[in-house]
Amino acid sequence: MLPSLYISHGSPMLALEPGASGLALRGLAASIETPKGIIVMSAHWESKSLQISSAAQPNTWHDFNGFPAALYQLNYPAPGDPELAQQIAKLLSKHGLPATLDTNRPFDHGTWVPLRLMYPQADIAVVQLSLPSHLGPAMPYKIGKALSQLRAQGYLLIGSGSITHNLQELDWQATQGHAEPWAQAFRDWMVEALSNNDESALLNYRQLAPFSIRSHPTDEHLLPLFFAYGAGGGFSLVHNAFTLGALGMDIYRFD
Repeated sequence: MLPSLYISHGSPMLALEPGASGLALRGLAASIETPKGIIVMSAHWESKSLQISSAAQPNTWHDFNGFPAALYQLNYPAPGDPELAQQIAKLLSKHGLPATLDTNRPFDHGTWVPLRLMYPQADIAVVQLSLPSHLGPAMPYKIGKALSQLRAQGYLLIGSGSITHNLQELDWQATQGHAEPWAQAFRDWMVEALSNNDESALLNYRQLAPFSIRSHPTDEHLLPLFFAYGAGGGFSLVHNAFTLGALGMDIYRFD
């Protein structure tokens, strides 16, 4: 059975400067069986209601500004899977989670940047799920639970965000490996709660975790973690790192 994953995708520049995170993603992909398909919940597709991408050949969306021209030349031409999208919709409906299909949704960078490093051949079908972020962590957790059985059918479920994400407090002079104490404290609390499978604490992280608001002024980049957590089993840490002092780059797997 495939694991579910939570990937901190960081800056879009990860596609051009993969560094240690890129190596970790490549190693992770090599360590698991090739998926039949990939289902991604990205921080960059927020929505009021739950949606599923169903295009047969989604475009690559460069949903960012101000980066080097070379980044805008990159594409990820993986196919979509309309039949899988329909299967997901039916499965969610059975769990009281109605969803609609979006035939036009392109791959945002929360999806294509990490997948380009993991599966550069772009030959595995990818379906995206939207993130109803206004409903808090319980909703992506329920969605992950509802879709967890797909892991046994050969599908890889991924939540893509960042374990800490406060862009106003990035330190552009930070040395490699430096982590701001408040960001480290939040990240360590999350890892401990995940290691203990403390569902109640995790779902109430905003009230219980140290520096939760500072680490996530808005929580769309953490919420995909709850999708991966709900979909998976036992927690393990794949990669632990910070860039610019406050941008967490952790990667987790749930077997």
